[in-house]
Amino acid sequence: MYKTGKDIRNAIRKEEWTSSTSGQAGGCVQANLCILPGDWAYDFLLFAQRNPKPCPLVEVGDRGEYLTKQIADGGDIRTDIPRYYIYKDGVKSEEVLNLKDLWQDDFVYFLLGCSFSFEQALLSAGLEVRNITEGRNVPMYITNIMCRDAGRFVNVPMVVSMRPFTPENARKAAEVTRFYPAVHGSPVHIGDPAEIGIKDISTPDFGDPVTIKEGEVPAFWACGVTPQMAVMMARPPLMISHAPGHMFVGDIQDREFGI
Repeated sequence: MYKTGKDIRNAIRKEEWTSSTSGQAGGCVQANLCILPGDWAYDFLLFAQRNPKPCPLVEVGDRGEYLTKQIADGGDIRTDIPRYYIYKDGVKSEEVLNLKDLWQDDFVYFLLGCSFSFEQALLSAGLEVRNITEGRNVPMYITNIMCRDAGRFVNVPMVVSMRPFTPENARKAAEVTRFYPAVHGSPVHIGDPAEIGIKDISTPDFGDPVTIKEGEVPAFWACGVTPQMAVMMARPPLMISHAPGHMFVGDIQDREFGI
């Protein structure tokens, strides 16, 4: 396990680590990525501002800039994420390990808060985080909860991540995470998956299934994969994101995003 954000970013940059970042660099903030050409950037910025639960902004780059300034000093957006998805006209066309040959001078990057950042707070509160226990990527699902429209981003369903708990621990998890609104905050739903449009909890749309034990209930948090859904709906000519579960790991501590 990597201890610091800088350690895992260096390993990712060298392509020595290409897996999920869940459970890595405990206490360091993790972020989802969205990169768009400049003429789409304002619409997405508006979409994120109108939908802070699934799209909490933690850093936005200047046009053409690829080095981070806020959550990490000099992190490289082109190389410091384990896996990238390339979308063309709303369709995933490629998966790559770096963006050195793909970077454009008009790109604008957005880093958005990630639920991996509050997992350390859950662990510190004595709660088991099943995807970490089982060494799996967190399960993620497309729901019937609709985001607010913004510009060309319309009719976008929210994506959620799921972690199972006993009912008592689910309430505790909700209390812990509500103090982290910059990284999705409290759950959007606890209990019956069908109420938010999930037909089969054992088959996530992204990530990996995890064990739900007898007597446990699923708790669902808004998820930073929602921008990928937005892109599929709006179909910009080009968009780049992190592969689900493969985040940018910063230097700032999670607790700095608490209230």
